[in-house]
Amino acid sequence: MLHRTIGFSAVRWMAGLLLCSLLSGAQAHGPTRQKVAEKITIDAPAEAVWARIKNFDALKDWHPAVAESPASAGNTEGSVRSLKLKGGGVLEEMLESFDEAKMKFSYRAKDGGALPVTNYTSTLQVTSTGPTQSTVEWRGAFYRAYPNNDPPPDQNDEAALNAITGVYQSGLANLKKLAEGK
Repeated sequence: MLHRTIGFSAVRWMAGLLLCSLLSGAQAHGPTRQKVAEKITIDAPAEAVWARIKNFDALKDWHPAVAESPASAGNTEGSVRSLKLKGGGVLEEMLESFDEAKMKFSYRAKDGGALPVTNYTSTLQVTSTGPTQSTVEWRGAFYRAYPNNDPPPDQNDEAALNAITGVYQSGLANLKKLAEGK
């Protein structure tokens, strides 16, 4: 059996190499996945709220920032929704799942378009909390738009979180107003 002995300097060199590789990996990790979840209680039956939002092309009917939201194949999985925002900007989203019984659908946008995000996935669901009350939850996960370290302020994690939170909050607030007839 052959035995080798490693000198002290070789051990230090290997330890230094390991430390350098760990540090370089820590500095080059890039963005982390961000998540936002917003809920709102609406004084209207879940079925009535679901009827208002369930069509993939209906975002223009209840979200105050959306001017147009045509969908290529309605509520069929794979349908592509092209959003045109009132303040300018566009975004394409693809329907990934639609569940009428659970009053829920999920969609994805690879490119955030007008939003400072990438690889964005979102789910919108209505839940009954009584005969005349419902809860709507809108949740999503995404990465900031800038993929490298040291992003500019308009493409960092905070900008991405603020943008998606703003989209969800303004949409849900307007949905509540419309569904409650106020």
